[in-house]
Amino acid sequence: MKSSASDAVRTAVRFPLHVAIHLKTEGGTVDAVTHDISSSGLLFTSPILARIGSVIEFTLDLPSELMGWARNISIDCVGRVVRYQLTGPEMMMAAEIDQYSLRAQS
Repeated sequence: MKSSASDAVRTAVRFPLHVAIHLKTEGGTVDAVTHDISSSGLLFTSPILARIGSVIEFTLDLPSELMGWARNISIDCVGRVVRYQLTGPEMMMAAEIDQYSLRAQS
């Protein structure tokens, strides 16, 4: 049986983490909220749905209390939209993370 990169995303351990995300897409910049995060991607609620396969840039803001660190941390990411999930009125997108960098907030 063959497995694909998207299968790896779906089988990765997911953490139910609800944090702010600032999303840049072809259609503009919006604020969203994560639903869950894994080592290779995330699922998030968004007021817009970017095209599947499109490249997105996003920043996750992680509070210091959540991470046990002295300062809040931002994770700047580049990824790709891999699927949608529509649950009632909620519009959610899943994205694979292709690259990321950490930065401490001042």
